[in-house]
Amino acid sequence: MSQMSSGIVAVANFGTNYMLPLSLPSSSSFASFCFNTTIIRKGVVLDYWAARNCNHKHIQKGRKRGHGIVASSNVASPSIWDDWKPLKAPSSPSLSDIFWPSAGAFAAMAVLGKLDQLLAPKGLSIAFAPFGAVCTILFATPTAPSARKYSMFMAQIGCAAIGVLALTIFGPGWLARSASIAASVAYMICTNSVHPPAASMPLLFIDGPKFHHLNFWYALYPGAVACILLSLVQEVVIYSKKNFKF
Repeated sequence: MSQMSSGIVAVANFGTNYMLPLSLPSSSSFASFCFNTTIIRKGVVLDYWAARNCNHKHIQKGRKRGHGIVASSNVASPSIWDDWKPLKAPSSPSLSDIFWPSAGAFAAMAVLGKLDQLLAPKGLSIAFAPFGAVCTILFATPTAPSARKYSMFMAQIGCAAIGVLALTIFGPGWLARSASIAASVAYMICTNSVHPPAASMPLLFIDGPKFHHLNFWYALYPGAVACILLSLVQEVVIYSKKNFKF
């Protein structure tokens, strides 16, 4: 409830409609002047105009009902261009908030690259583009739902297995690719483990003949194995951000 100097008491109950019962002072307290009162609350603007000997009340964006005013919300809907604007950060990131995630990404991909060299004679690889996206999620947004260990491992293992299954059923080609991506999205939604980089695992298998001999072992390598290494690096990054600020 809000008390205004003009003697109007307005009670607002904001829901689908807005009911503002008004208690007006007696006519003896009105002088021969007019007044204009504007009530602004959560995007609702009401202009109430009254004067002595005036038998009408003008209300903008509303209508009188009984002893109150009913008005609809005047809150503007978001612009279609809002998604093209950068989010307003509460504060600028410190140098350490930028350095440690970047250093973690460098270290993680360096480890994967070195393992790639060691595994090359056996015809295997572990350093792939999707793990660059995983590094970004784990190090830059460690509190995001997609950065949770559950989401990462469930999605990596499940989507990789879906890729193997799609190739087995449809063979190489566009149908296996599209079906595997559709199934991967459905799987991640159903298991509440949305982890976007994992959606590339089926395509990596379908279009990578060097992985075909792994069959369903592909569900564990390279996705799950690489994520174990990335998770260890993530813990180091989080610890460094908390304890070594500059």
